[in-house]
Amino acid sequence: MKKIISIALVLVIVLSFAACGAKKTETRLDQIKAAGVLQVATEPYFAPYEFIDPSKTGDDQYLGADIKLMQAIADELGVKLEIVPLDFSAVLTGITTAKYDMAISAIAYSLERAENMNLSNVYKSLNTGYGFIVRAEDAGKYNSVADLKDAVVATQSGSVQEGIFRLDVTEKGCKELKLFSQMTDAYLAVQEGRADVCICSVTPAELYAEANEGKLVVPEFRFDVDPNMNGVVVACPAEGTDELIEVVNKVIEKVNADGSLDQWFDEAAQQAKDLGIE
Repeated sequence: MKKIISIALVLVIVLSFAACGAKKTETRLDQIKAAGVLQVATEPYFAPYEFIDPSKTGDDQYLGADIKLMQAIADELGVKLEIVPLDFSAVLTGITTAKYDMAISAIAYSLERAENMNLSNVYKSLNTGYGFIVRAEDAGKYNSVADLKDAVVATQSGSVQEGIFRLDVTEKGCKELKLFSQMTDAYLAVQEGRADVCICSVTPAELYAEANEGKLVVPEFRFDVDPNMNGVVVACPAEGTDELIEVVNKVIEKVNADGSLDQWFDEAAQQAKDLGIE
């Protein structure tokens, strides 16, 4: 009888360990729902994606289509949205190190990012690609990579545009490369004569040029890049976020299908213009 009891106890212990081993690994989605908060990192200086209304405070100060998308994802998850404003390089680092749940910050697709992060489907296609922004008086001066030989080139540190420079411009060279934490600072460097050309995403660059009443222009030149790089994505940490990305893609599909995303971009562009944001 004692032997039977001993065997029974051993079986209970073995089965208990087996049950523990079969327990589902906690995912990022589980953590978000348990905390009741979705932390989203962004660099809020890139209208119409994300920008700041200086007359407001707290989360109310953040405007833009990306901010609307963040809220839509938080609503789908049934949790509170927490916006984390950072420099763009810190946004990317925060995701690769899994410090934040996700980043929504006009993040362009790149192969390197796809290897180090879990990326959503493209939610906004830029179509117009990557090119230059220059001072109006230099409109006909920079129309190829070869034209940059004697130019001071500016762009944003850690951006796809910096990657384009490293890939396409380094071999032919330029006079100097200046990197800035914000793309708008790179635009301003060109405007003020501290740089000659900014390598940029064309759509927001055209908005900036329009806001500056002819001081800057975007030449016709475009870099030849992977078509996927003409779209922006949501980025999550690489590990344990497959379920979270599924939710993100569901929201992306919905807001594109019902026209909400286009409406958000139209509203954001007008708000940025009304605020005089360049």
